Amino acid sequence: MKPDVNDIECKKDALIATARRCFDVGIQTNAGGNLSVRLSSADAIIIKPSGVGFAECTRDNLQLVHLDGTVEPSAFKPSKDLEFHLDLYRIRPDINAIVHCHSPWATGYASAGLEIPCLTVQTMEKIGRLPLIPLSSNGGPQTAADISPFFQDVTVRAAILANHGTIGVGPTLTAAQYLAEIIEETAHVAYVRDTLMAAHGKTEADLPKYATQKDAAADLARK
Repeated sequence: MKPDVNDIECKKDALIATARRCFDVGIQTNAGGNLSVRLSSADAIIIKPSGVGFAECTRDNLQLVHLDGTVEPSAFKPSKDLEFHLDLYRIRPDINAIVHCHSPWATGYASAGLEIPCLTVQTMEKIGRLPLIPLSSNGGPQTAADISPFFQDVTVRAAILANHGTIGVGPTLTAAQYLAEIIEETAHVAYVRDTLMAAHGKTEADLPKYATQKDAAADLARK
């Protein structure tokens, strides 16, 4: 099916707005990272090309790519991340948007080989768990073959990539972007918590058992 022009333009505008917000809140600078959104009218996506910064996305430089990998004519080089974006859309029909950032606090944890603990009620509710995906076996950046197996689990909404960055997925660009922001915020909070604990000689801290009062009440009722 041929993509609808209005659908294309609408999704491009949404991606531009999301990319700008990611840049403005500081979770992505320069031309790194990537984001994409699924079209409603065809098996295709809109994605940022290689070499274009989040703050420089326009209707003219964003690319239209079909889920079979066909890239519509463009003056720009496709993103190195295109393969894993396409594969996530293929294996997860519930994913309509992907935001991949190199946000500093989260990437710091990823580069140390540490999982970011879901230590706030918000992170527990919105994310649940944040798997750490290792580098490829050849020591290079993660590929679709490395990333997709983690997202086969439909409860996984976000992940961190060792020595690389973060991935947030969702039904909309806004939802995926919020996850990218929560990941970064949680990494920052975790670092501050661990620093304060070390300074005060603490080795343990309480963690929430439930993400919401509804969860707590439901568990109590089962008992």
